Amino acid sequence: MNVRRRLISATAVTAATALGLGALSACSSDSAATGNTDKFDVVASFYPMAFLAEQIGGDHANVTSLTEPGQEPHDLEISTRQRAQLEEADAALYLKGLQPAVDEAVSQTGIKTKIDAAALTTLEDHGNTEHDHAGEEGHAEEEGHSEEEEHARDPHIWLDPVKYAEVAQGVGKAFEKADPDHAADYKKNTAALVERLNGLNGKFETGLKNKKTKVFFTNHAAFGYLAERYGLTQEAISGLDPESEPSAARVRELQQEAKADGVTTVFYETLVSDKTAKTLARDAKLKTDVLDPLEGITDKSRGDDYFQVMEANLKALQAALGAK
Repeated sequence: MNVRRRLISATAVTAATALGLGALSACSSDSAATGNTDKFDVVASFYPMAFLAEQIGGDHANVTSLTEPGQEPHDLEISTRQRAQLEEADAALYLKGLQPAVDEAVSQTGIKTKIDAAALTTLEDHGNTEHDHAGEEGHAEEEGHSEEEEHARDPHIWLDPVKYAEVAQGVGKAFEKADPDHAADYKKNTAALVERLNGLNGKFETGLKNKKTKVFFTNHAAFGYLAERYGLTQEAISGLDPESEPSAARVRELQQEAKADGVTTVFYETLVSDKTAKTLARDAKLKTDVLDPLEGITDKSRGDDYFQVMEANLKALQAALGAK
């Protein structure tokens, strides 16, 4: 029997984005030290946020990422040095719910401009409930787990170009307010970035329009927004946590579904182990390929920036889904 994850619409996140004016304090562009710069200093939580800050800030922004290239962002712990960077920065750009250590550190700092990307678009529940509940016994246990899942919103909004554009627009407005001397340039840069994201959305719409199957398997449930946007069905080996292990029942279920839906490929990613994905592929006689959740750029990435890697993801999906 084929199992489908329900895409549950959530109400818009109402957390307020704290914006503020004030003299530019400054932190160093060198992540190993702090100091003064004459630019608008932004500390970003991880790559997708840093990319937005760099594209929108342009020549006026000095952007530092708390997550190093190749580091799994979910596991980030904040050092004393990084807390000092946050205190000295003009703005913090982060995605609440993805990195608990960052959420805590930002909330404890006195930084005036705190920009929560999750508050700039609508988050939804793409939790892999059929995996999470597999093998559970007892109605009470299932009810408790379901209630917990209900409040777990999927943070991977940057993998949907439309939602990422919504976030970009909010970040642009925050930069304009926090650094009004360069507001015109921030507005111009934001418009250019949104136009590129709209173009990327068009490429995905066209490229995935005619396909043999709409189902794809991934290592963890990072691609729920992308799947929903383009009429696809993501089936994840693990849930939203990339390190969680699937149950034997979940693996058997995926093997059966691969046959029923004509799935050809199990996708894995660059920053976490590919062992489980490759084991499933071998047992089900499927191919493997990379579908990059873009949580960081490394020398293993199929591109040097967000747009290049997203276009590589499109090509991988087209091949896996038999798109023409």
